[in-house]
Amino acid sequence: MRRALRVLSTVLIAAGVLLVADAGLTLVWQEPVSALVARIEQSQLEDQLAGLDRRAPSAVERAALHGLRDADRRMAFLARALRRQVREGDAIGRIVIPTIGARFVVVQGTAAGDLRRGPGHYPATSLPGLPGTVAIAGHRTTYLAPFHDVNDLRPGDAIRLEMPYGVFTYRVQRTRVVEPGATWVTRDVGYPRLVLTACHPLFSAAQRIVVFARLVDAVPRGAAAA
Repeated sequence: MRRALRVLSTVLIAAGVLLVADAGLTLVWQEPVSALVARIEQSQLEDQLAGLDRRAPSAVERAALHGLRDADRRMAFLARALRRQVREGDAIGRIVIPTIGARFVVVQGTAAGDLRRGPGHYPATSLPGLPGTVAIAGHRTTYLAPFHDVNDLRPGDAIRLEMPYGVFTYRVQRTRVVEPGATWVTRDVGYPRLVLTACHPLFSAAQRIVVFARLVDAVPRGAAAA
């Protein structure tokens, strides 16, 4: 009986230590279990994105692209093609934010299951290369916390979206905290814009932090550069 009690007390102490460690990691970094899940998902998405990069245009697409001499028009054509092809949860590109060390594959969709895989593109908004606003949501404390430090972004900081058909660089304009229902943040403002959204403050969904950035450069790649 005494031995059983000692074993039980040891197990309880170990469990307590693990719980405290988990809570500490979550506070200073992110939730570790969901981070492991998301890391596996991101690895799979990297393979999917590589497949998109390797995909050759169909004969019909090649013919259409041949008639588009302007790189911007070729990128727009391929952006529309990608929008038609992808399903929610599929990889569509990569977001890179050097200032905060963020580099993640972006998926189509912002449902709970999509955001467990990585930052998610709002399907109702534009894709890079098309007119309007591109909007992407991401977690701040779970599932690799891709947008954990977006509050540190300052005007002029670069955000890059690497798509199969082009690399798009945006410069941060401003950051704003809004209510969860503030859908106006994704509206078209007359110029190519990127919007990042995440829950605010950390460990709460009471508000949203929104980063607004303006397109400053677009370089074609893949079929758009041919």
